[in-house]
Amino acid sequence: MFDPLKAHHAKVKDRRFETMLDATRAADFMAEAGDMRLDYAKTNIDVEGRGLLIDLLEKADVAGRRDAMFAGSPINETEGRAVLHTALRNLDGGPVMVDGKDVMPQVRETLDRMEAFAEDVRSGAYQGQGGPITDVINIGIGGSDLGPAMAVKALAPYHDGPRCHFVSNVDGADIAGVLRQCDPTTTLVIVASKTFTTIETMTNARTALAWMSESVDDTGAQFAALSTAADKTAAFGIDPSRVFGFADWVGGRYSVWGPIGLSLMIGIGGAAFRAFLRGGQAMDRHFKAAEWKDNLPAMLALVGIWHNQVCGHATRAVLPYDNLLSRLPAYLQQLEMESNGKGVSMDGADLPYDSGPVVWGEPGTNGQHAFYQLIHQGTRVVPCEFLIAARGHEDDLHHQHQLLVANCLAQSEALMRGRDLDEARSKVADSFEGDELDRQARHRVFKGNRPSVTIAYPLLTPEVLGQIIALYEHRVFVEGAVLGINSYDQWGVELGKELATGLQPVIEGDAPVGDKDGSTAALVGFLRRHGV
Repeated sequence: MFDPLKAHHAKVKDRRFETMLDATRAADFMAEAGDMRLDYAKTNIDVEGRGLLIDLLEKADVAGRRDAMFAGSPINETEGRAVLHTALRNLDGGPVMVDGKDVMPQVRETLDRMEAFAEDVRSGAYQGQGGPITDVINIGIGGSDLGPAMAVKALAPYHDGPRCHFVSNVDGADIAGVLRQCDPTTTLVIVASKTFTTIETMTNARTALAWMSESVDDTGAQFAALSTAADKTAAFGIDPSRVFGFADWVGGRYSVWGPIGLSLMIGIGGAAFRAFLRGGQAMDRHFKAAEWKDNLPAMLALVGIWHNQVCGHATRAVLPYDNLLSRLPAYLQQLEMESNGKGVSMDGADLPYDSGPVVWGEPGTNGQHAFYQLIHQGTRVVPCEFLIAARGHEDDLHHQHQLLVANCLAQSEALMRGRDLDEARSKVADSFEGDELDRQARHRVFKGNRPSVTIAYPLLTPEVLGQIIALYEHRVFVEGAVLGINSYDQWGVELGKELATGLQPVIEGDAPVGDKDGSTAALVGFLRRHGV
């Protein structure tokens, strides 16, 4: 499938793509949706390469598969489910049918219930035993944590509700650190687990329940649940009016748009949350309507395929020059790696090419003083994705934002241009001479020709955050469709959990080590001797 692209890459791989940046390239190698721009001019993709990449979309019938997704067809074939997180943000669109039934009335009813509850919490109409709610603790893991935690941080300038905290790790240090910050009599605990059986989440939920029971008479009255297991939430003591469910056609890592976003809605309010949804809806409409060359999700996906499957670059760095987006790289690690980290195609055959890349990153400028050394001078090429806002929320610190923007643009330029040996010599010619001059200069050479894309937008608002998340969701969809894999199951997370269930009684001393391998058995013995 990638042979024509690899042949083209072989012809152009040594080309300095800095030389391609004439007056027209920047205008041609970009795509826009509303006020958001994707610039991919600083890559080695040319007109011929882009044409071959777009051919992949046609051969994989990405348009047909896209339409099937929005129409509610069960494109999650291994689980027989529709993939309709887009319905959660379909605020003023038409019906969305699943098995012959329009799901939108239920989506809107749940959204209205969420908003009513959130406003009751924010206004003080709903209170804890000690008075109005001051703190909200969201207990979840994976998509039930990463999405709302990232979004609450990103939209901090709009946060005018109770403080929001997030607990995910079964390590007791996580929940203990949060509980120490809160008053149980004025705290609302949200337990986010679709089945209400997720072991890490329920372990932390029971810890929170015990903590609250020491000070609160009716503990269940200060709990809410994001779950479809009504019998289990009732047994936990949570009134049905504070239980918000979502259908199995919403995957965990795509669920921040619905009930999993309740903590975000409590923090920023219903109007701002709906603006967040409208941002996602706007990107949906762009994805469905724009020609491939002008389509942000499609072109972002094709750039990723070019770098990973064609050029062989195994990782991708996400570098938001927007501190509010400091959790975005972690969020995208799950979104992309859990979705497209697969080894078999739809028909169960082994993939004949690499699947998704390793996704990682940190916000700028912090990363410049950490891992950028490897990005600039390491032996492996790491394609970079920069995100930058034209303005920050701190008007009185605009000069600092200008410095931030300068750093962002300078990094992408430096990755592309590099510094040759002659230029490096000139930098140290006043300090060294002869062989030492040459040696010192070589340490200051930057090979350059390292690709990056930049996503730019005016200001990080709820609408823009919605656009960004939906952009990356659809990027995952396009890459998965081209690769011929199912982006919407996650069997790879199951085996370790199954083995942990069997190991727990061994760790606790209630069962023998049995047939465990020598390494595991020895580690169990060591940890038990030291008090586990």
